[in-house]
Amino acid sequence: MVSYNPESKSRAVNREVLSELIKLHGKTSLGGKLPAYDGRKSLYTAGSLPFESEEFSVTLVDPEKKDKEKAEREYKITIRIAGRTDLYHLQQFLKGRQRDMPQETIQVLDVVLRESPSWNYVTVSRSFFSTTFGHRGDVGEGLECWRGYYQSLRPTQMGLSLNIDISATSFFKPVTVVQFVLEFLNLRDASRPLTDRDRVKIKKALRGVRVETNHQEDQIRRYKITGITPVPMSQLIFPVDERGTRMSVVQYFMQRYKYNLQYTSWPCLQSGSDARPVYLPMEACKIVEGQRYSKKLNDKQVTNILRATCQRPQQREQSIREMVLHNKYAEDKFAQEFGINVCSDLVSVPARVLPPPMLRYHDSGKEKTCAPSVGQWSMINKKMINGGIIDNWACVSFSRIPPEEVHRFCCDLIQMCNMTGMSVNPRPLVDNRSANPNHIENALRDVYRRTTEMLGKQGHEKQLQLLIVILPEVSGSYGKIKKVCETDLGIVSQCCLPRHAARPNKQYLENVALKINVKGGINGLARDHQVQRSCLCSTTQAGDNRRSLQCHQRSEEG
Repeated sequence: MVSYNPESKSRAVNREVLSELIKLHGKTSLGGKLPAYDGRKSLYTAGSLPFESEEFSVTLVDPEKKDKEKAEREYKITIRIAGRTDLYHLQQFLKGRQRDMPQETIQVLDVVLRESPSWNYVTVSRSFFSTTFGHRGDVGEGLECWRGYYQSLRPTQMGLSLNIDISATSFFKPVTVVQFVLEFLNLRDASRPLTDRDRVKIKKALRGVRVETNHQEDQIRRYKITGITPVPMSQLIFPVDERGTRMSVVQYFMQRYKYNLQYTSWPCLQSGSDARPVYLPMEACKIVEGQRYSKKLNDKQVTNILRATCQRPQQREQSIREMVLHNKYAEDKFAQEFGINVCSDLVSVPARVLPPPMLRYHDSGKEKTCAPSVGQWSMINKKMINGGIIDNWACVSFSRIPPEEVHRFCCDLIQMCNMTGMSVNPRPLVDNRSANPNHIENALRDVYRRTTEMLGKQGHEKQLQLLIVILPEVSGSYGKIKKVCETDLGIVSQCCLPRHAARPNKQYLENVALKINVKGGINGLARDHQVQRSCLCSTTQAGDNRRSLQCHQRSEEG
């Protein structure tokens, strides 16, 4: 167990301190042991250390600070023996002689195999990313896509297995802040002042991001952004000396650095504390490489990442093989220290592909059965085996699609529902409505109120059976719409993306019709004899280690 004084929440700082400790005392006080470290409290060695508890002193130097006294920081590190891990229980578990999985032992080995990549790559949870893993794709709005891999050690029936998969996530481009702002706000004219809305968006995007200055040729300093100034730098005045002399940022940079600032109508980046702020002109700053963008991506950015990383299974397998060879586990000094050998070949599992079940549809269709091919089949000439009946429905659009196109989409969708076996009233209960995406809940409740009143006038006790919702162009409303409709109001909803509703093709309409029917009907069934035969077999349970690849987001149609 390892502890620091002063404590640091940064894994990177902790690793720097420990690295310096190993340089100074590795061959002496640590007995020549090469420890594996999780970046927090746990430190593992292959064998005992020559002490039970020991305190060390390490000094780190910050090269970005001029003042030597401020640049140097002393850390007290205490290493204390917390316990010993026995591999015997792991061996017994892998042989099936012990039921309880020794999770702590597996964690130790997992930390050992993660030690080298933790030093060499950018770590995000259980994944590692680097520009050396392939081309950096443009995500849009000042972001780029980095490739990497996911790694975890898991016990299996074949023994300990190293689970590796390719991964991808978004990073800030290492560009000037001015270029980032132009891309982020999609601006063409950099001379125009930024609006308050622009300033708020930039502040949210760049808060916590590290930048380096470029206005001093002989010195590059790094800062962490804490905010954006409320006024442009031409109006930003601050004291420059103890006598209270004040000048603007523009004047200060010209007088001190002979640097003529161009974007004087833009605000400054702010670093430091509110009591002692540091003002940084955007054009004098560049975003430091290797910083992950942790906020939610929009639909266009998600699509760009998927396009940049989408691979067929054979290509994905080859990428994983290349990743394993690139990592050179056989030469990993930490794996060698702990006596771990990693086979570079994929595990071969004897298996067979089961034939897909024959699907049965309604007898009134031209085709009563269907044999799926590669997981796909078409509803052409087929009708749902139990089509739902919808007497009343309505549509609300939060998109910018013209009302006449919304009407055309609804007509085409209802026609497709009826063609595939449903029975849907061709006329909506109330007229289609276009609504403001900033007032989603009010619009949904208004549609619910109007339809309830209409049904009451017609003498029906039923409520609205289906609400077709065309989503706004900006993502993020799906969850709220579903909550209001199906939890608060108790009505079934079908959400459609505006890009699909504006130009629907036959296949898309078929898919939406199937989604609508499954909410209250049955689309198709497996052939009876196949179902009965499968019941005679012993049960098979399949598990999937579901891991959210950083670029993945839930589909917003359903």
